[in-house]
Amino acid sequence: MAKKKHYLTATLPDGYVKTIGPTAAGFTHYWRIVARLENGKTEIFWGHTKSLAEAKKKRTAAVEAAAQRGWKGHDVDIVELVATPA
Repeated sequence: MAKKKHYLTATLPDGYVKTIGPTAAGFTHYWRIVARLENGKTEIFWGHTKSLAEAKKKRTAAVEAAAQRGWKGHDVDIVELVATPA
């Protein structure tokens, strides 16, 4: 039997809302890295994970990426996804 599809919504601290779906995947958290570059521009990386522990690993990845790519700074947001019927 196929899993029921639903929409997953993440609301970030700055008010940005990201909706994923419809999907049957069991994602629980959304993460976003906002990298501030030396030239004043920003790059955004994002994704979703199946656990909070997996999402928290992105913090370590962001620190490593900042050192490798020479970012001026970065912010990492991790929020729980909220499911609604499709």
